[in-house]
Amino acid sequence: MHQNPESKTENLVYGKNPVAELLKSGGVDTLLLADSMAPQQAGYYQALAKKAGAVVKRVPANKLKLMTGTDSHQGVAAWASVVEYVGLDQLLEKARQEGQPPFLVLCDGVEDPHNLGAIIRSALLCGAHGVVIPKRGGAAITPIVMKSSAGAAATLPVARVANIGEAIRKLKEENVFVYCADMDGVSLRKNNLTGPIALVMGGEGSGVSPLVKKLCDGVVALDMAAGVGGVDSFNVSVAAGVIMYEIMSQRKG
Repeated sequence: MHQNPESKTENLVYGKNPVAELLKSGGVDTLLLADSMAPQQAGYYQALAKKAGAVVKRVPANKLKLMTGTDSHQGVAAWASVVEYVGLDQLLEKARQEGQPPFLVLCDGVEDPHNLGAIIRSALLCGAHGVVIPKRGGAAITPIVMKSSAGAAATLPVARVANIGEAIRKLKEENVFVYCADMDGVSLRKNNLTGPIALVMGGEGSGVSPLVKKLCDGVVALDMAAGVGGVDSFNVSVAAGVIMYEIMSQRKG
């Protein structure tokens, strides 16, 4: 299987749940605990760190504030040892190994790290085999993405490709049916979303680029209530979550 030499990055992740999930995934180099944390709670994280082979350091809460840039660190932070992007082939291989038709999510210009993190979190929970992001023109996996994903970005494989359009062409060669989300598409539940599938979500405001949309096999849309007063679309991470849930439901059905 081809190993993508794409970059590895170190990230500082903070907050109780994201750090716990990251420790459980084994992807932690150093765990930082506030020296004011209650012994029982500190013991829980120390046990997770021991299992993950991570170094534990007790530090003043003020140091955590300075390192994370926020008061909401909850007394715990961790240096993620490796967040490694994989190749598109590896996502397809993961599906094959699990004996399932591929289910991938492609982000075409999603720039807000909170949105990317939320999409990755929903993708993991809805059974996707991986997420694809572009090298340019979109958010990368950063500490904010890691936190927004509640640690899912350390568990679900993420491929970083030079061109989303080329990734779509490759998926179609592998007989993966590619949908994108756009307001002029077919109502979500009128689509057959079973079998090998990839979902493309566009960037905030601009949506899916015209070239990418043209390459897709189908376009899905979310119905909205009438008379909502100036709000004409769902947030991209919310829309992605709704569509992915429907894909999961149909695949299980």
